[in-house]
Formats: sequence, C-alpha cells, structure tokens
Amino acid sequence: MQVRTRTEQQAPERKARYAVRSGIEGTINEFAHGHGMRRCRYRGRPKTHLPHVLTAIAVNIEQLSSRPATEGAPAPRPPTAFQTFLDEDDISRPKSWSTLGT
Repeated sequence: MQVRTRTEQQAPERKARYAVRSGIEGTINEFAHGHGMRRCRYRGRPKTHLPHVLTAIAVNIEQLSSRPATEGAPAPRPPTAFQTFLDEDDISRPKSWSTLGT
C-alpha cells in the first residue's frame, strides 16, 4: 500500500496537480496566518465578511505587484463556441471591449 502510494506521488500528472494546489495553499496560509484572519474582532457573518473581502483584495494586489512586468501583450484567446457559431453563419457580432482599439 505504501509503495503504491509513493509511486503515485512521483507521477508527473500528480506533480502538476499538486503544484497548483501548493500555490493555492500558500495563498490561503498567508491570508490566515499572515493577516490574522483566524480571528475577527466582530461577530456575525455580515460583519466579518467585509474585513475578509478587503484583506483578500489587499493580498491579491500585493501578489500582483510582486510579479515581473510582462513583455508585450498577451496572446489573444481563441473564440468561444458561440462566437464560432456566429462567424460560421455570417451573423454579425459586436466587438468585445478588449478588441475595440484594434
């Protein structure tokens, strides 16, 4: 049993899945321990929700600001199934907000 589990842990698919999970767990750990979200000064869900949301926004901004600047624009996303359907049937569709300047 233990040998089988250890061999499964070395599989590339599991390592890829765990890499995503470890990043998420790091963010949750920073939120809970680094910003004191285990305890709240208020009681009740409505009163505790706002500090949690604001702290989550601050953590996201902090993580985004620590990323390096990207070189150039990101690659365009492929069209959705609905956009492909409209294009195949020659039905006009408005441009999305992200492509208005092009």
